[in-house]
Amino acid sequence: MEKLRVGVIGVGNMGTFHAHSLNDGKIEGARLACLCDTSENARARLRGEFPDIKIYPDYKEMLKDAALDAVVIAVPHYAHCEIAIAAFERGLHVLCEKPETVALSKAKLMNKAAQKSGKVFSMMFNQRTDPIFKKARELVRGGVLGKKKRLTWIITNWYRTQAYYDSGVWRSTWKGEGGGVLLNQAPHNLDLWQWIFGMPDALVADCEVGKYHNIEVEDDVRILARYYGGATAEFITSTGEFPGTNRLEMIGDMAKIVIEEGKLKLWRLETPERRFCFECSEGFAQIPMTYEEYAPSDSPEGHIEIMKNFVGAILKGECLIAPGIEGVNELTLSNAAYLSAWQNKTVTLPFDENEFDALLEEKIKTSVADRRQSTLGTYEDASSRWKVRW
Repeated sequence: MEKLRVGVIGVGNMGTFHAHSLNDGKIEGARLACLCDTSENARARLRGEFPDIKIYPDYKEMLKDAALDAVVIAVPHYAHCEIAIAAFERGLHVLCEKPETVALSKAKLMNKAAQKSGKVFSMMFNQRTDPIFKKARELVRGGVLGKKKRLTWIITNWYRTQAYYDSGVWRSTWKGEGGGVLLNQAPHNLDLWQWIFGMPDALVADCEVGKYHNIEVEDDVRILARYYGGATAEFITSTGEFPGTNRLEMIGDMAKIVIEEGKLKLWRLETPERRFCFECSEGFAQIPMTYEEYAPSDSPEGHIEIMKNFVGAILKGECLIAPGIEGVNELTLSNAAYLSAWQNKTVTLPFDENEFDALLEEKIKTSVADRRQSTLGTYEDASSRWKVRW
């Protein structure tokens, strides 16, 4: 059978990684067909790295001219929606880098176009492939916690220097990127939060702008969310703390799970805590419990696993690990956090998307996306940073 012909649109760090994975034969059943990047510097580099691959300066020209079955979208966030919809209208399958886009309303347009086309739509939520997070989802969705009480995630090891933010004029601006740590680094964790523990019903957030860097978007965030059943969730993230922390804790009335330093620790109670609390006659009694650990020896390369799954879904009908339609969930959390911070209020989900879009447009109008010198077109081999770090 002829291999799936895949084009990569946007060939910076992530796009280059995907291009090499395809071109080097790491994705069974697929091959790299063409590349596209608007930067002449990037195209000059790509001509040296991929001498036999056609390179386009414009995605519209590529979609019209190239013989393709699927595309990988790895461009700045705002362009995801337009390019994805154009690809679906051309009858192509789409794998999109996170986040799905910037505004939830646009993500819903992408999902609608995908459903209308009947083509496969997947998100690059590569951390869903990590064995520890897969195990946590299995346990929580299987009911091990009992009645959920709380999730707390401190994820502050997304450290970035000013040089990182200066690497492209689109970065860290409302006009160019559409947000900061919530839109660029933390989408993985926001996705895993809801994928494992479920979507909350309301939240309040504090998003501090340029606390640690010369940027116009947030680099330090605290979110407090609530569920109708009484559970709460705390989410803390930053790109300005070093050394950072990656600790996820979930507790219910039957168990507690802690994920930290590459281990999943599980405490199982012999009696539900709520029942024990009111039935036990001793004031300082402890509930009998058991303890176990889960520590996988190795983790797969998540980006490659998602790409393989995307190709497998097209060729073999495999179930997607990260369906594109689920990209709206983490975007709902980040959009709601912004809305809460901008208006200093608690936001109930679902929120008013028109209200969010209007406020975002105000941010874009006052954005200064061209204030820095750009190093676009350069490529830094930083694949190790894309793995889960503890």
